[in-house]
This record gives sequence, structure tokens and C-alpha cells, in this order.
Amino acid sequence: MLIEYIPIFLVFGFAFIFAAAVVYSSNIFGPKRPNTEKLSTYESGMKPIGTTHDRVSVKYYIVAMLFIIFDLEVIFVYPWAVQFKKLYAEFGISIFFSMLLFLVVFEIGFLYAYKKGGFKWD
Repeated sequence: MLIEYIPIFLVFGFAFIFAAAVVYSSNIFGPKRPNTEKLSTYESGMKPIGTTHDRVSVKYYIVAMLFIIFDLEVIFVYPWAVQFKKLYAEFGISIFFSMLLFLVVFEIGFLYAYKKGGFKWD
């Protein structure tokens, strides 16, 4: 039974080896002429302000989390709402409670972001 998967493993192995070879070949064969201009930080053609190792505000991650929560909610709730009558006829009230549980879990994420100040846009 496992012998049937050998061609798949060979393809994955070849793909991994080929990808690694392509990535590292530029490091091996590419020109290496570093200078201060090439090694400097690029900020849209401007002189860099401060160090590149500054910490990013937690607010950035909170906004990203809000976007992901909202995006996933729309992706799953909209098709469910469009097909609700058909799903209700097939699965009964359990389809409603499963979506309710899904929404409760996502609302916990919104509450976390609210408590951390993710909705204050100052």
C-alpha cells in the first residue's frame, strides 16, 4: 500500500531539491560586490530615519487581526446566509447553532481587540 505513494514522494523530493538548488545557485554564482550603498537600508529613496530594528507597535498587529477576523467572517457567513433555506431543510436547526458557535468564537476575537484598544484610531 505504501509502495503506491513512492512516485508522489519522489516528485516532492525532486521539487524540494530543485527549489533549494535554484535558490542557492544565485548565492554561489552571483556577483558579490558589497559596498556601503548596497548594504544601506532602503526607505523609498529617502535617508533612513532611526534604526531598522525598532519595535513595531502592537496596534499594527491588532488592526491586522481585526482585518483577518472580519475577512473570515464575511467569507464564511455570506455563503451560509445565501444558502440558509436549503441548509435548514437538509440539516435542521443544527446548522443555525453551528454558525452561532462560529460567530461566538469570532466575537471573542473582536472583544479582545476592543479591550486592547484596536478600535481607537488615534
